[in-house]
Amino acid sequence: MTMRSQALALALLTFGGTAAAQPPAINDYPTDARAEYVFACMATNGQTQDALRRCSCSIDAIASILPYDRYVSAETVLRMRQGAGERAAMFRGGTPATSAILADLRRAQAEAEMLCF
Repeated sequence: MTMRSQALALALLTFGGTAAAQPPAINDYPTDARAEYVFACMATNGQTQDALRRCSCSIDAIASILPYDRYVSAETVLRMRQGAGERAAMFRGGTPATSAILADLRRAQAEAEMLCF
């Protein structure tokens, strides 16, 4: 098995299923993951008390929709797409598995934006 086919097989195993098939656990996002999201959100939306409240609301809404393991998978795909080389190209190609996990994250982010901003 080539490295590329191994990576693709791993991605399919990791990204199999849909978010709807896996009910989210209550408060399964670690504090550091929530804080990292809020810091990045505030860097974009301003360093104000209002931005802190809205960004905190946003990650809480995302966490209520998307289980943490699916969130980590989507963030991994997004980070891998920013890289260079053949490994990053596999994630930029938009396989059905990576497209599905990113679609789940984007739906959760859209709902969070409607609720919080």
